Amino acid sequence: MTGIDAVGRTPAEIVPVLFEENVLFADLVRDSDPDLPVPTCPEWTMRKLGTHVGRGDRWAAAIVATRATERVDTRDVADGKAPSPADEFGAWMRGGVAALAEAVEKVGPDTPVWTFTGPKPAAWWLRRRLHEQTVHRADAAIAVGAGFDIAPVLAADGLSEWLDLLTARPGVGGPMLTDDASMHLHSHDADGLGSAGEWVVRPDGDTIAWDHGHKKSAVAVRGSAADLLLTILRRLDAEDPRVEVLGDRAVLSSFLDATPF
Repeated sequence: MTGIDAVGRTPAEIVPVLFEENVLFADLVRDSDPDLPVPTCPEWTMRKLGTHVGRGDRWAAAIVATRATERVDTRDVADGKAPSPADEFGAWMRGGVAALAEAVEKVGPDTPVWTFTGPKPAAWWLRRRLHEQTVHRADAAIAVGAGFDIAPVLAADGLSEWLDLLTARPGVGGPMLTDDASMHLHSHDADGLGSAGEWVVRPDGDTIAWDHGHKKSAVAVRGSAADLLLTILRRLDAEDPRVEVLGDRAVLSSFLDATPF
């Protein structure tokens, strides 16, 4: 389990967590069969999963370093191919997050840069890449049959970050939530997350709006912050006994079907 007890919003707070998650993910990929399929990422192998994350970190670093105002082509990212020798993979992975952290420090965390949700401060990419590591670490753990341990506060922040991304994206094939059907997510972690452990998600046209709070909704989903994160990102089946679904299950099902991968 990670030793991180809190996730902040400044680079000084996020970067150490990012590096820790990067190492945990890299170790799983390095020690596995590179051709092992990843069930939660159809048609991907562990090698492709590792390359995706390592190249993505370098892609984000290039966006920040160049103060990009338009999308950078991932094919133009330097050193974007994972090394074949397993013993070089960890250093290659760390190099990506190091480049991103250095780029944010150099240009300044508040410098606006391109993101797929519109211009955002450069530091936005640190949090985005952090949660890219956590979710794909779950993918790697599922693939090799290992446990996925994550601090509740980190899982809760990952869920909030994902909901933030969804507010800027239309649903796939239609609205994520319809007919004023809201969804309440409720973490029951023993250490207590307070208001940060509850989410009310509402329809907003083809996208959603959300805030922290407790409100009677069409469907309620209860579980640990980690299991809620994995359920909402479709890494854990909503029928799994680790999560409890109360109310209209069809609302949750349609939400999951309409949210982009």
